[in-house]
Amino acid sequence: MATHCPNHERNMTFCTCSYAGCSKHALCCECIQSHLKSRQLPGCCFPAQAEKTYDRSFEAFARAWNL
Repeated sequence: MATHCPNHERNMTFCTCSYAGCSKHALCCECIQSHLKSRQLPGCCFPAQAEKTYDRSFEAFARAWNL
């Protein structure tokens, strides 16, 4: 469940998540915790084209950055 964040407005200026239904949009602390529980990274860690695939896996991260 999303909570109040004093940085929400500021976070909105750089949150690159394109998933329209995301309840954690610009709530970075909640977003990162949620993704890490699922062995994923948030969309802001990915280049724009890779972020749009919604594959947030560690493997997709490595592919996206050619690691």
